Amino acid sequence: MNARSMKVKIVAKSSYTIFLDRASQLYEMMQVAQQKEYWAALGVNAVHCAIALNDAITVCHLGQRSAGEDHATAAELLYRVNIDGVEAQAKNYSRILAKKTAIEYEERDFRQADALDILKQVERFYQWGMAKLPE
Repeated sequence: MNARSMKVKIVAKSSYTIFLDRASQLYEMMQVAQQKEYWAALGVNAVHCAIALNDAITVCHLGQRSAGEDHATAAELLYRVNIDGVEAQAKNYSRILAKKTAIEYEERDFRQADALDILKQVERFYQWGMAKLPE
């Protein structure tokens, strides 16, 4: 995707904490959903946790976040952040986003195996992302 077609919003870098707080809350709810075996809730919280954390990372490092309706553009923005491991985690983030429609809109159950798979991906992304943000 070229830079001209990517919709971004310029924001103060200090506002990354808003998205970080959101990601942390969603991460915690993802854990609660796992304990209660609420697989669809786990999946929805996992995807939105990753989206919020991605926003925290790009805001903190670039002063920008994706403003497009297509969340895949947010992965493209993540590639622009100059931190260790960004390429692998941007790919991981894209895989997480690819599951969003299936979790939220498809007419099938989101099963335990599906939930545990996305949980693992989001936990990796979350641990990496948290390590790349100021304490």
